[in-house]
Amino acid sequence: MVSKVYMDYAAATPLDPQVIDAMLPYFRDKFGNPSSLHSTGSDPRKALNEARENVAKLVAAKNTEMYFTSGGTESNNLAIKGVAYRNREKGDHIITTGIEHISIVNICKDLTKDGFKISHLPVDKYGMVDPTKVEAEINKNTILITLAYANGEIGTIQPIGEIGKIAREHNVLLHVDGVPSVHQVPINVQDENIDLLSISSNDMYGPRGMGALYVKQGTKIEPIIQGGGQEMGLRSGSENIPEIAGFGKAAELARERISDDSTRLTSLRDKMIKGVLANVPESYLNGHPRSRLPNNVHLRFSGVEGESLLLNLDEKGISAATGSACSSKTLEPSHVLMGIRLNEVEAHGSLLLTLGRENTEEEVEYVVQVLPEVVTRLRSFSPLWGKKIDLEKWKKDMEHRGHDH
Repeated sequence: MVSKVYMDYAAATPLDPQVIDAMLPYFRDKFGNPSSLHSTGSDPRKALNEARENVAKLVAAKNTEMYFTSGGTESNNLAIKGVAYRNREKGDHIITTGIEHISIVNICKDLTKDGFKISHLPVDKYGMVDPTKVEAEINKNTILITLAYANGEIGTIQPIGEIGKIAREHNVLLHVDGVPSVHQVPINVQDENIDLLSISSNDMYGPRGMGALYVKQGTKIEPIIQGGGQEMGLRSGSENIPEIAGFGKAAELARERISDDSTRLTSLRDKMIKGVLANVPESYLNGHPRSRLPNNVHLRFSGVEGESLLLNLDEKGISAATGSACSSKTLEPSHVLMGIRLNEVEAHGSLLLTLGRENTEEEVEYVVQVLPEVVTRLRSFSPLWGKKIDLEKWKKDMEHRGHDH
């Protein structure tokens, strides 16, 4: 009997027991500072080096190309702002897409205040960017292309290898946000011509508040945190050794399990998608049907609001989401869903289920059984179901609801 189902792994993953074991010694017995020359600092220094090696191996990078940060958001800031400010004399133009993670959206928006010009490329109905449009947008002032390897909301995997080749041919740096994908799909920074890659520990069953940035050897970027020169001068501040040790172990486990995890989760994902679409009339899949993350199920339902859907599923013991956890604090429709040309009603009727290592086939079957019941119930008293929607009136109703909250 299923009582509690967690399917919000894109928001947070539980710590793997082996990760906890790797962290514990550095909270008490091996507490030294790795910058210290005495013996108390030697064990933490060894842990720092081993973790750097494990994270680097995950994406086929060199140890000396991996820098620890506080998470994916800081890595994105360091990569994009670091390139922008270091290369300003070469150009002021950055290319991105209209469906990036909110951290990239806001970083680029902030850079416009300093005179940088940002091109937001459109994507198709699946959330895929056309490499030929990327190439067409490059001009003599272009210094950086920044986009996610895969969209964390709708799951679409981008043609990074093609884009990397274009960037290399035009001598433009390529930054890739790999946070949702590095533990799910094999990434090789060398083969795919990636110059900078953001990684998060939290998304791979490691500790929260820890991440890394891959910087290809020879790539010059400006530090955004000044201090004592840790992380080879690029990211100052005393290293968080317990979390770094845990991150290193999580990366090691991800590399060992990536093939098996991907195969199992893809099977569960496809079973859930097929089951829901077959049993719920007017239900649709968001994102690419094939080129998508193994754990991502993003659906939309006509005549249903996502917020009500989440609350009703939670009553049934199912934890899910409507979109990115980093942008879910607003009633505004997801910019990702608007970017794939859904209207506001369609965007608000979406549901994101992300699978993880602990999910079972029984849990998937439970969700497939419960969702049709919940959707049918919500539609029975929904003003959106079976009627032509007045978008302007609906927007005003949503605004009033926001004020009431």
